[in-house]
Amino acid sequence: MKKIKTLFKKDPKDLGRVINVVDPQNEWVMTYGGIPTRKFDGTSSAIIDGDLYKRFDLKPGRKLPSIDCIPCQEADEKTGHHPHWVKCERENPADKYHFEAFDKLLDNGSAIDGTYELLGPKVQGNPESYEDHTLVLHGSDVFDIFDFSFDGLRKFLEDTDVEGIVFHHPQDGRMCKIRKSDFGIKR
Repeated sequence: MKKIKTLFKKDPKDLGRVINVVDPQNEWVMTYGGIPTRKFDGTSSAIIDGDLYKRFDLKPGRKLPSIDCIPCQEADEKTGHHPHWVKCERENPADKYHFEAFDKLLDNGSAIDGTYELLGPKVQGNPESYEDHTLVLHGSDVFDIFDFSFDGLRKFLEDTDVEGIVFHHPQDGRMCKIRKSDFGIKR
């Protein structure tokens, strides 16, 4: 899974914020009506060919943890960061919560290949308030939003307790996002 670009252009005076200009590469959201889904605040994970993976950001000077890593995209030209999928290992304590969530999917027969967000009490401070470690399939929680304007999305994010929105292209799989923090809204 590639890093997802932001729907609106970044403010050149404050790159943590956006301005009321759609990034030209994301104009498809306005043109084709991108499908708005919930952006969860957890840890990106994947099931690939039935195996569990976690995201690993290969930064300059860092080594891949194994030769079995799968690149998610090309390295970023500016930062050199190169995200990979690293296979989780049952005997690795760092993968304990991934497997707690994965085993629940296996038990109920819903462990399908795809990208997921790992959520739960020991993940990123648990901003989503999950009681158990859970893998949520990306794109599975669709919002009923019809106003994709700058002000409309800001209002929706002010009024809704979520990290943000990921827009999915209805035909070709492209995605982009907008987060509360892009508008300076605290969660």
